Amino acid sequence: MAMRIVAATARLMGAPSLIPIASAHIDGALYHGDSGTLFAEKLALGGAKVAVRATLNVGSLDLTGCSKNRLPPHERGMARRMMDAYRTLGCEPSWTCAPYQAGHRPALGSDVAWGESNAVVFCNSVLGARTNRYGDFLDIACAISGFAPYYGLHRPENRRATVVFDVSGLDPAFLGSEVAWPILGSLYGREVGDAIGVVAGIAAHPGEDALKAFGAASASAGAVGLFHVAGVTPEAPDLATALHHQPPQAVIKVTAEMIADSRRRLSTALDMDRIDAVAIGSPHLSIAEFDRLEALIGKRKLKVTLYACTGRHALASLESSGRRVALEAAGVVIVADTCVVVTPILPDIAGAVLMTNSGKFAHYAPGNTGYGVIYGSMAECVESAVLGRPVFEAAA
Repeated sequence: MAMRIVAATARLMGAPSLIPIASAHIDGALYHGDSGTLFAEKLALGGAKVAVRATLNVGSLDLTGCSKNRLPPHERGMARRMMDAYRTLGCEPSWTCAPYQAGHRPALGSDVAWGESNAVVFCNSVLGARTNRYGDFLDIACAISGFAPYYGLHRPENRRATVVFDVSGLDPAFLGSEVAWPILGSLYGREVGDAIGVVAGIAAHPGEDALKAFGAASASAGAVGLFHVAGVTPEAPDLATALHHQPPQAVIKVTAEMIADSRRRLSTALDMDRIDAVAIGSPHLSIAEFDRLEALIGKRKLKVTLYACTGRHALASLESSGRRVALEAAGVVIVADTCVVVTPILPDIAGAVLMTNSGKFAHYAPGNTGYGVIYGSMAECVESAVLGRPVFEAAA
């Protein structure tokens, strides 16, 4: 059955053949309805097992017990059955949207079948492995069969940048800040869409967390599956190489006005003078980001709950070092295995406002949670949580 799904997809996409894959990251274990659970259980009852390494994206439940959600009993039961079925299939219970932070880092040039938009774009762009944006259920079919259709971003010629996203005219201090990358990513996604672009004008490597934030925001605002950063990402040692030594089809010169507009778009709250919750960690927080969070909180207590979403790989590190206890004592709720935008964890408050430093949260929170959003840096998020009201331009 899995191979029939993969082969039918190949025919639909005009792929000339199938190719073996090295690994998969499965997005389909997040409960969206009973049919997804029944599909996974049908695979398990048929004796299916994954043929390659397959990590799991977030589920609908925090199985670690760190946080609680408000799913009704039927939905909770079906979500748990779904998560159990994927484990029966042989998938690793990683339960994170950032498997690359949990040791799943396929080799440069290897073919994989990954789901979850930020994971896909990071895998393609930062690691240089090759995957399309595999949707729910096709991802597990590829993992079971061990093959994927040979089309799209698996083909080297389709990885050529055709659009130059030139940020050389922006303030270097802005480009060096944490707040820049979700804003840039959101703008990039809207401007580039599903084309392959290359960011030009970055003087130094911004770090993996910045690239993670950029990719997540771009994949949410657009249909980005791969981006290059000249001089930074592995397939773009320079601009000419990213373009495959061909002229670009378009050049987008990013201005300060475009950045200001992009930042404004990330905030959707009607009331900019209140916050009911703060949430960070989409994609899931890395240990380096927890380091920064702890430094920003210091010895203070939060007046507004801050939800810190992460994977169990990071949680294990926090627990072994005693850091989880300190964070929770300060007023942080750690959310593992899932996140506040895909399952009902945030309080049900009419007209509520969420503050976040995540471009992805800013994009999805209004529709998924009903919360309006105020976007800010992590420093601004922490200061706002400490004081109980929105604060901007806080010292980093």
